[in-house]
Amino acid sequence: MAHILVVDDEHGIRDLLWEVLNDEGHAVTLAENAAQARAARAAEVPDLVLLDIWMPDMDGVTLLKEWAAGGLLTMPVIMMSGHATIDTAVEATKIGALAFLEKPVTLQKLLSAVEEALKKDDRREQDAALAKMHAVTASAPLPTAAQSLQSFSLDLPLRQAKDLFEKAYFEFHLHHEGGSMTRVAEKTGLERTHLYRKLKQLGVDLSKDKARSS
Repeated sequence: MAHILVVDDEHGIRDLLWEVLNDEGHAVTLAENAAQARAARAAEVPDLVLLDIWMPDMDGVTLLKEWAAGGLLTMPVIMMSGHATIDTAVEATKIGALAFLEKPVTLQKLLSAVEEALKKDDRREQDAALAKMHAVTASAPLPTAAQSLQSFSLDLPLRQAKDLFEKAYFEFHLHHEGGSMTRVAEKTGLERTHLYRKLKQLGVDLSKDKARSS
């Protein structure tokens, strides 16, 4: 389940998007203008924002620029409009919008865009968490398994935390076994073929360990 902020000045569209996204299991916050969107963003960073371009107090592109300039564009944003030009959509994308949906938005396009945006945000957060973890441990000796676990943030979705743990787990054993896939397979209780597929899936870099074991 994700927390999605819907910003649109049309009451009917807000209600429709709330109903659709709520049925999908998401928590939805509604805002009818830029001022309410700012307040919602300040109260809790959403996992995704659906942002209308044309609003009475400030247009969505200007709000997007404001967030980007203030370092607040830390979540994926999908722009929506029934009257925007191609130039407006391109401008929003250059500022940092992930996608653009033309109104009236079909159910299929909406759900597809939301799913893709959340997947990309998961990957972005995972990469950032890995980069932070590697930066902390880069200059330190090889940690023990218990020390490795302490470097994980528990404030993560279960799937993301599980992937981070598994990647660190296999990287530890690869380093400890000098890159030997045979010994790592024996240590972890996995068949060699299954192990290789798992490492590729987790994005474990095998080149250094292969060079070390050769």
